[in-house]
Amino acid sequence: MPLSLKENIRKFLKNRWLKRAAIAFAGLLLLFIVSLVFLYNYVAGKVPSETELRNIQNHTASEVYSADGVLLGKYFIYERSNVAYSEISQDLIQALVATEDARFYEHTGVDGIGMLRVLVKSVLLRKENSGGGSTLSQQLAKNVFPRKQYPFLSLPLNKLREAITARKLEKVFNKEEILTLYLNTVPFGDNAYGIKVAAKRFFDKAPSELSIQESAVLVGMLKANTSYNPRKNPGRSKDRRNVVLEQLYKNDYLSRASVDSLKALPLVVRYTVENHHEGLAPYFREQLRQELITWCTAHPKPDGSEYNLYTDGLKIYTTLDSRMQQHAEEAVREHMAVVQRTFFAHWKGQRPWGKNAAVIQDAMKRCDHYKALKEQGLSEKEINIIFNKPVPMKLFTWAGDKEVTMSPMDSLKYYQYFLQAGLLAMAPESGYVKAWVGGIDHEYFQYDHVNPNTKRQVGSTFKPIVYASALKQGIQPCERFSDEKKIYEEFDGWSPGNAENEYGGTYSMEGALTKSVNTVSAELIVRSGINNTIQLARKMGINSELEPIPSIALGSGDVSLTEMVTAYGTFANEGLVSKPVYLIRITDKQGKDIFLHKQQKPKRVLSTDDAAMLTHMLQNAVNEGTGSSLRSVYGFRRDIAGKTGTTQSQADGWFIGFTPDLVAGVWVGAEDRRVHFRSLALGKGAATALPIWAKFMAKVDRDPAFKKNRTQHFAPLSAAALERLDCMAYEEAKQTMWQKIFGKKKKEDKEGDAEEKDKKDKPKKGWWPFRKKE
Repeated sequence: MPLSLKENIRKFLKNRWLKRAAIAFAGLLLLFIVSLVFLYNYVAGKVPSETELRNIQNHTASEVYSADGVLLGKYFIYERSNVAYSEISQDLIQALVATEDARFYEHTGVDGIGMLRVLVKSVLLRKENSGGGSTLSQQLAKNVFPRKQYPFLSLPLNKLREAITARKLEKVFNKEEILTLYLNTVPFGDNAYGIKVAAKRFFDKAPSELSIQESAVLVGMLKANTSYNPRKNPGRSKDRRNVVLEQLYKNDYLSRASVDSLKALPLVVRYTVENHHEGLAPYFREQLRQELITWCTAHPKPDGSEYNLYTDGLKIYTTLDSRMQQHAEEAVREHMAVVQRTFFAHWKGQRPWGKNAAVIQDAMKRCDHYKALKEQGLSEKEINIIFNKPVPMKLFTWAGDKEVTMSPMDSLKYYQYFLQAGLLAMAPESGYVKAWVGGIDHEYFQYDHVNPNTKRQVGSTFKPIVYASALKQGIQPCERFSDEKKIYEEFDGWSPGNAENEYGGTYSMEGALTKSVNTVSAELIVRSGINNTIQLARKMGINSELEPIPSIALGSGDVSLTEMVTAYGTFANEGLVSKPVYLIRITDKQGKDIFLHKQQKPKRVLSTDDAAMLTHMLQNAVNEGTGSSLRSVYGFRRDIAGKTGTTQSQADGWFIGFTPDLVAGVWVGAEDRRVHFRSLALGKGAATALPIWAKFMAKVDRDPAFKKNRTQHFAPLSAAALERLDCMAYEEAKQTMWQKIFGKKKKEDKEGDAEEKDKKDKPKKGWWPFRKKE
C-alpha cells in the first residue's frame, strides 16, 4: 500500500542528509531569487526614465543654410544629421526590419522567440542569416545609452539594462518613431552617423532616394561597418548585400525573381566626403564658426549649460545666396588661373622676391608646421634640418592636386609665387552679404582675405571717400582743379605726382575722379580737412586705423575689403550706410528660435544729392575711366558705378563696383606685399581685380533667378545736382609756343615708350615657377 504524503514527509525529515540538501537547495533558490530582484532593481535604477527617453539627445551636427535654403556645410565632431520617417525610403525600412528584427512589429521591445532562434541558428548551426539577438529597440537603447562598466557581470547586466530600456522605449514611442530614432543614431563607419550622412557619404543621395540594392548595402554594414564597408571591402560588402536581399525574399518583401536580378547587379558606390574645406563658402563658414563659438559661450541654454556648436544640432540661417556664391567662386577660379599663368611667365627663371631671403623666412615663421616645432622646443637649427628634408606631399596647382617629393622649404618657396584673391558682395540697402570668397583654395590657403581683420593698402579706391568729404565741406563739383604737381610745405614737403607723370590742364571733380588724378585728390583732402575725411570714412563703415596724413587720399591706409564694400554701399544706398549682416537666425534641435537678427535701421551719413553725384562720377569712371573695360571688353550695358585701385609696386589690385541692388569688391595680391608684378599694365587693378568682378556680375546677370536685376537703374539726379555737375570734365592749359611745337610730339614719344614697355613686359608661355632661364 503506498505511503501517505504525511508518511513520506516524516520519512524524508528523518533522513538528515536529504533534509540538509533540501534546506541548502531552498536557501540557494531564495538567494538566487533575492539576487535577481536585487540585480533587477540595481539595473532598473540606472535605466533612463520615461521623461529622459522622451528627450533623447544624440550628438548632431549643426547645419549652415543659405538664404535660398541650400545646405552650405556642417560643424560636427560626429557627422550626423537627423531625418524624419517620411524622408526615409521604405525599401530601407523593409531591409532593416527583415535583416535585424523580423518580428519588430510583433514584440514589445524584447523578442524571446527571436533570441531562441539566434541561439539555435547562430550558435549551434552557424548560419549568418539568422539575424541579431537584440531587437531594434534593444540596439537603439545601446546606441543612445552606451554600455557601462559594472563591478561584476558587466555583459549580463548591460543586456538586462538594454532589455528594460527597450521595453520603456516601446511604451514612449510608436514603431515608426523607434525606426526613425534608430536610423538617426546608428553608426555606419567612416565617421558617418545616421542614415542621412551615410546615404550621402556612400551614394551621394538623400535617404528617400535610395534604391533597394543601395539600402541593402547600408543595412548590411550594420553587422560590421568596417568589414562590410563598400569602399574598403567591396567584395565582402556585395556578399553581405546579397544576404540582406535574401532576407527580404524570406520575409515576403521581394519575389525570387527580383532578388536574383538585384543580386546580379554590380556594387556601385559614389563616395562623397564632406569636410570643412569643401562645399560652398568654406572661408565664410570658418569665419562664422569662430563667431558662433563666441555666441554659444555668451548665450547659455535655459538650464544654464552652454550650447555646443558641434553636437547640439543647431540650424544656422545666413544671408548668403548659394547661386551668387557659386558664381563668385567660379569667377575667382576662372580669372585667377589666368592671372597665375601670367605671373609665372612674368617671373620665369627668376624669383619674385629676388635676393630678399626674409620673404621666405617670414613665410616659414607664419606656417603652422614651424609653430608646432617651436612649441616642441626645437632649436632653429633643428627646425631648418626638418624643413630642408624632402618628404612626399601634395601640392596645389590650378590644374589639380599634384603628388610630389619636396622639402617643406621648397614648398614654401613654391607657394610664394601664388597670387590670392578676395571677393565680397552685399545688398547695399539691407547690408545682407550675398557672396564671400576669401581665397583661391581653402584646403591649401586658409588665410581669409575677406575677414574684417585682413587689411591691405586700398589705393585709388579710397578717392571717392575723399571726394564725398569735399562735397560735404562745401567744395563745388564744378570748381576747376589744376593737375599741376604741388609741394605741401605744411606736410613736410609732401609732393604727390600723377601715375603717368602728365600735367597741364584743369579738371572738374567728375573729370578728376574719372581719370583718377592724384594731384586733385591731394588738393581735395588738404582743403576739406584730413580729419573730416577720416571722420566721414568712419561713418561710412571704415573702422581701420587711418593715420592723419594727406597720403590717405591716394590710398596709403590699410583697410579691409569688407570695410571698403560697406563704404561703397553708402553711395549705392543714396547716402545711407548699412553694416554687413550675414547671420539672421539660429534654431535649436527642436526648431525653436534661439537667435533672431533685428533689422538695423540704415544711418544717413551723406545727403541724397551728394551720394547721387558720387554715384554719377563713379558711373563715368566705368564709362570713360579706369573701369571702361567693363563696357568695351565685357560688354555690360546696365547701370554700373565703380573704381579701380592699384597700390605701390602693384602689390594690391582692387576693383569695387556697384549696381542699384548689389555692391561687390575684389582684391588681388600675394600674401607677402614684396611679391608682385613689375609691370603696371599687368598688375593694376583693372587687369587683376576688375575681370573677376566682371565675370561674377556676368554670371549673375545670366542667372534667371536674378533676371529683374538686369533692368534696374540708379535714381535720376535731382535738378539741383544736375545743375551743380553741368561743366566740362577737363580743359587743357594754354600752351606756350614751345609746347605747341614740341609738346604733342613729346607726348606721342612717351606713349610710344609706354607701348614698348608693355611689349617687354608681355608674359611668355609656360607657368612652372622653377624652370631655369632658357
